[in-house]
Amino acid sequence: MREAYHEMLDAVSDDLVEMTRLVQSAMNRATQALLDSDLALAESVIAGDDAIDALASKVEADCFQVSARQQPVATDLRIIVASLRISASLERMGDLASHIAKAARLRYPNSAVPAQLRPTFQAMGAVAQNVVAKTGSVIATKDVTMAADVARTDEEMDRLHKELFTTVLSPSWEYGVEAAVDVTLLSRFYERFADHAVTIAKRVVYVATGEPYASVDPEAIVDSL
Repeated sequence: MREAYHEMLDAVSDDLVEMTRLVQSAMNRATQALLDSDLALAESVIAGDDAIDALASKVEADCFQVSARQQPVATDLRIIVASLRISASLERMGDLASHIAKAARLRYPNSAVPAQLRPTFQAMGAVAQNVVAKTGSVIATKDVTMAADVARTDEEMDRLHKELFTTVLSPSWEYGVEAAVDVTLLSRFYERFADHAVTIAKRVVYVATGEPYASVDPEAIVDSL
């Protein structure tokens, strides 16, 4: 019975890792659609969000089933609670990738990103893919050290987000209000995407250490090991 129970928990973890893979693909394609004004690719990202939502629903159902059948306590209970919240964060990350694709679709055949900011959004896309890949590894391994690396990667996204705001607010900005609104929202989508990855990393640290989620600092935990 206990073996079947832990197999179910392992299956939930596998589904969460698969969600990170789907989210990473969505963000990769959304960024490409944004930079290339690729309508077909944008539509594929938007349509593909249903698969992420379906997997999130499966994780939720499986967690409730395990809870009802096994009445978990201690670490197992932390795993189930964290899995539910990690799934919600990953679902939101998929939504953010879809928002980026919708912005690309809205401005098609033009680009929502002025030429001056293309390098910044290319960098944001690369950081987003990097942070979600690390998040998948954290979920799979429960590696607290890697969880701290997710937090450090988020700092790079924050730097790019601030850099973009500096550009938009500069007196030399020449692309108008509409473009300023577009890139500000897009930058926010990328920044929130990375923030959700940090939230997931903190959930994993909570599972591994029992530290209350609100007080978890992945880097501080690593320093204390």
